[in-house]
Amino acid sequence: MDFGETIAARRSVRRFTDQDVTDEQVQRLLQAAVRAPSAGNLQPWHFLVVRDADVRQELAGAAYGQGFVAEAPVVIAVCAEPSRSAVRYRRRGEELYCLQDTAAAAAHILLAAVALGLGACWVGAFDESAAARALHLRPGQRPVILLPIGYPADDDAPRTDRRPLTDVTTWLD
Repeated sequence: MDFGETIAARRSVRRFTDQDVTDEQVQRLLQAAVRAPSAGNLQPWHFLVVRDADVRQELAGAAYGQGFVAEAPVVIAVCAEPSRSAVRYRRRGEELYCLQDTAAAAAHILLAAVALGLGACWVGAFDESAAARALHLRPGQRPVILLPIGYPADDDAPRTDRRPLTDVTTWLD
């Protein structure tokens, strides 16, 4: 699958088979994540790979009952370390750049998952404090995105429509 096909094939997967995701596959996803760009190359991210069923269940609860979070064999919690960005960029780094950087890393994981034949979903709707407790985060780490990952149970699910480029693009010539 070439890169254009990978992008076109990406979709939010919320139903997974019982097939496990290997440690090698998770390593490949994480390698893709750390290749993402970051402001000043400060890489203000930390990834927690969650296989434990109880912790996945706690994360599903933190995600306002989105049960598919617990049903995925793996959840990668993409966390920001705002102080890392603040070292160079002060408040803007702490409040914005670290979030942009972790979002880029998460997008890399989503695309790498497609390339590996896996499915994933970007989950941003969760109680941050509850997720931090479930993950036993260190002070200074902030959960930003939960990525449940597994083999899609329904590979024929329709892709969602996208707005036309003419609606979302302005050319300043």
